[in-house]
Amino acid sequence: MTIRVAIAGARGRMGSTAAAAITEAPDMEFVGALDYKYDGWYINEGTLIEKAHGVRVYTSLAELYQAHQPDVLLDLTDPEAVFPNAQKAIALGIRPVIGTSGLTLEEINQLQLLCEQKGIACILAPNFSIGAVLMMKFAAQAAHYLGDVEIIEMHHDRKLDAPSGTAVKTADMISSVRTPHLQGHPDEQVNAYGARGADVQGMKIHSVRLPGLLAHQQVLLGGEGELLSIRHDSFDRKSFMPGVLLSIRESVRHQDFVNGLEQLI
Repeated sequence: MTIRVAIAGARGRMGSTAAAAITEAPDMEFVGALDYKYDGWYINEGTLIEKAHGVRVYTSLAELYQAHQPDVLLDLTDPEAVFPNAQKAIALGIRPVIGTSGLTLEEINQLQLLCEQKGIACILAPNFSIGAVLMMKFAAQAAHYLGDVEIIEMHHDRKLDAPSGTAVKTADMISSVRTPHLQGHPDEQVNAYGARGADVQGMKIHSVRLPGLLAHQQVLLGGEGELLSIRHDSFDRKSFMPGVLLSIRESVRHQDFVNGLEQLI
């Protein structure tokens, strides 16, 4: 079976890398691009052209579906676009695979309900990197024994949301095994707002945004007389492609909502 894949956000850096990976995969076909502009244009080897050569761009998911009947919509857009895109996809019977972070808990719950009603899968992956998923799982295992945790996530300066979806997911996974408690001195004085980072049940998350970075995260777990550091670094967007392809393949095998690539590994 050849999996027919449409991409929302195919003109972006992550989207163009994913388009190339899907095109090279023997069991997949890149059939259409969903965008908010350039309707009727074409994407040919990562370049946007007006000539009818390559994969067509659509501004309407309904029209894209009518023309190509994609099995999967890979969404690599932004938090404002991804939720309505996923709603429309599920209504049409297209399985969303979402690589955009920033969805609210209410939106995630709504998508889960829509998947249950429609009987199709939706995969939400805050991070497609296999190494990053393993880092999160290892951190959750370690937190059984070392419950004082701080997370430092570092991304490029064009990233919109803070903290990152990966950091939030890491904190959620750790929270499932960690007893909530405050860390640091009980009378701690914070003299500059935000100096201690975001608070998640007493854990701290620190977000760094700088040019030259791509996607990096370090989880620090402290104990009496010791420190465990678990770190993952993505230096190239190609590091996300094995997870992208895995998620697409798994989406056609599932009939439910999957929150996190760790559920598939």
